[in-house]
Amino acid sequence: MTEKVRQTSGMHEISLNDVEATLTELFDGVLRGEEFAITRHGRKEAVVISWTTWRRLAKVPSFRRLLAEPPLSVTDIGERDRTSLRDLDP
Repeated sequence: MTEKVRQTSGMHEISLNDVEATLTELFDGVLRGEEFAITRHGRKEAVVISWTTWRRLAKVPSFRRLLAEPPLSVTDIGERDRTSLRDLDP
């Protein structure tokens, strides 16, 4: 990697201004399984990952979908204990 690309916390960082100059190198790195964060004004703004990685991540269901359609069947949930949790005075 060139000096325009820094390594931080397991991911390479590259400035948006330097992307065009190092695009071939960036592309080759992505094909090797490396991941790149593109920064603008020192802040991480975008990530470049391989198509294979994106497809794997895209298959993970959203939290909203998991709540709406839990992967449970009726037999997965036990019978409710209906005994009172406290004594009720008449």
